Amino acid sequence: MTYLFDDPKKFPAAAVEGLVAAHPEELTQVHGGVVRRNATPEGQVALVVGGGSGHYPAFAGWVGPGFAHGAPCGNIFSSPSSDQVYSVARNAENGGGVILGFGNYAGDVLHFGVAAEKLRAEGVDVRIVKVSDDIASNSEENHRDRRGIAGDLVVFKVAGAAIQAGADIAEAERLAWKANDATRSLGVAFDGCTIPGADEALFHVPEGKMAIGLGIHGEPGIDEVDMPSAEDLARRLVDGVLAETPELDSTRAAVVLNGLGTVKYEELFVVYAHVARMLGEAGLTIVRPEVGEHVTSLDMAGLSLTVMRLDEELEELWLAPADTPAFRRGAVVDGPAGEERGEIYTPGEDPIPEASEDSRGSAARIVEILADLQEKLEEWEPELGKMDAVAGDGDHGQGMVLGVRAARAAAEKAADGGAGARTVLVQGGSAWSAEAGGTSGALWGAALTSLGSALADDTAVTPEQLVAGIVQAIEAVERLGGAKVGDKTMVDAMVPFRESLESAGTPSDLAAAGAAISTAAEAAAEAAEGTSDIAAHLGRARVLGDKSVGTPDPGAVSFSRIVARLGEQLA
Repeated sequence: MTYLFDDPKKFPAAAVEGLVAAHPEELTQVHGGVVRRNATPEGQVALVVGGGSGHYPAFAGWVGPGFAHGAPCGNIFSSPSSDQVYSVARNAENGGGVILGFGNYAGDVLHFGVAAEKLRAEGVDVRIVKVSDDIASNSEENHRDRRGIAGDLVVFKVAGAAIQAGADIAEAERLAWKANDATRSLGVAFDGCTIPGADEALFHVPEGKMAIGLGIHGEPGIDEVDMPSAEDLARRLVDGVLAETPELDSTRAAVVLNGLGTVKYEELFVVYAHVARMLGEAGLTIVRPEVGEHVTSLDMAGLSLTVMRLDEELEELWLAPADTPAFRRGAVVDGPAGEERGEIYTPGEDPIPEASEDSRGSAARIVEILADLQEKLEEWEPELGKMDAVAGDGDHGQGMVLGVRAARAAAEKAADGGAGARTVLVQGGSAWSAEAGGTSGALWGAALTSLGSALADDTAVTPEQLVAGIVQAIEAVERLGGAKVGDKTMVDAMVPFRESLESAGTPSDLAAAGAAISTAAEAAAEAAEGTSDIAAHLGRARVLGDKSVGTPDPGAVSFSRIVARLGEQLA
C-alpha cells in the first residue's frame, strides 16, 4: 500500500513540491509540473515529456541537461490536463519549438494534442512523439498503435541527447521516432498497486500466478501463468522482446530491466544475470544496460524488459551524458546551459495582442454567435442528456453547456480587452477545454482553438479564412480523437459536413459561406441521425455494444445542430 500522504487528492502536487525542494538547483515548479531551473537556451528545442503521476522517476525525474526540459504531472495514473501540458511547454519553449513526448494512451493523446493546438495557434512549432514499445498491447504490424511503458526512457533519452548536441526540431523528432521503432518491451506483474487513500489495490493477481503483459496502470495482460523461477522469467521476457525483429536489425542493443515498485534491486540483479546471458547467446551485444526503477507504478509488484536496437547514431545518443535528478550519465554535459530563468508563466490573465479595428469587429460578431449557441445549447441540454444516458453517462448536454458558457465568457472578456478574432477564439477554446472536461470538452476546445489559428488579429475574418478554419478544426478533432466514420462519434457528422463544405468551393462573402455551411449542416444532420443504426466502437458507450443501437450519437447530433445554427447566423 501507499503509506504516507496528507490529502490523497493532493498527493501528486505534494510529491512534485517535495521533488523540487529536494533538487532546488535543478528544478523549478510551475503550474502543472516542473521545468529545468535554468531557462532553455534560446533557439534550442524544448523536450517536454509527461503523463500521470505514480511512475517516478518517469517523468519529472528526467528533467535536466541531456534529457528533458520539462514534465507535466497529471493525477495518479491520469493524463495531465491540456492546461498543465500547455503551462509546462510554455515555460520550457524558447524559440526552438517543442517536442511533446508521452506513452501512447488515449487520455495523453487527447490532452497533449489539445495543448499542441493551442501552442500552434500561437506560432510555436510543435511535434508529438507517442512511445509504443509494449509488445503485449498490439500486433507487430501495428507497432505505433501500442502503448508506451519503460521504452519511454530510451526514446526520450535519445531525443534529449540529440537536442543537447544541437539537433533542430525536425532532426530530434526523426531520431525519437527511430528510437521508438527500434524498441520492444514486455512486462509482468505479481500483484497490483494501491492508490493513496484507497483500501484495496487496483487489481490482484491470483496467488502463485504471474500476469504477463500488464500495463503500468493495471490494464489487463494477455495471460496468467504459474509463478516462475528467475531464470524462467528471464527466458519468457527475452523470448518476448526478441520475437520481433525491428527494421533496425542490429546486434547491438540498449537494455533496461525495469522494476515497477516492489521488486527490489537484488531481485532485479538475479533476473538480469540470466537476461544478459540469454541476450548474449542470441547474438546481441549489450551497450550500457540500466537495471533499476525507471518507470514505476507506485507499489506494483512486477518488472519489465526493454531492448532498443542500436546503430552508430542511436548508440552515440544513448551513451551521451545526462544530468537529471534520477538519471545521471557522464561527467559533463556539453552545450549551452541556459541562462537563469526569468518570469514564469502561470495561467490566468492571458495577454491580448494588438488587433485592428476590422478584426475587433469580427471578434464582436464571434462573441454574438457564441452567445446564441449558448442559448441554444441550454435549450437542447435535456434532450442531449437523455440521448447520452442510453449508452453513456448522461452528461453530454451538461458538458456542452459548461463548455460554451466558459468559451463565451472568455471570448467576451478578451473582446472587451481589445482582442481580435484570432485571440478571441483561441482563448474561448482554451476555456471550453478547461471547464467542460471529458473527451468532448477537450475536442471542442481544440476545434475552437484550431479555428482561431486560421484567423488573424490584424484583419477582418474573410470567407476563405472561415471555411479553411472550419475544415482545419474538423481535421484537428479527427486527428486528436482518433475516431473514424462508423465509430458512432461526432466524426460521423463532421466528415460529411467537411466534404460538403469543401465541395462548395470558395464562397464570395460571409453570407455565401453561411449558405454553404447550412447546406453542409443538412448532410451532417442526416449522418447524425444515421448513427442510430450503429453500435458504438469508441468512447464510454463502446463497452455497452448494441445497447446504443436505436439512439443517435449525442456528439454527432450536437455538432450538426451547432453548424446549422452557425449557417443561419452567417446567412
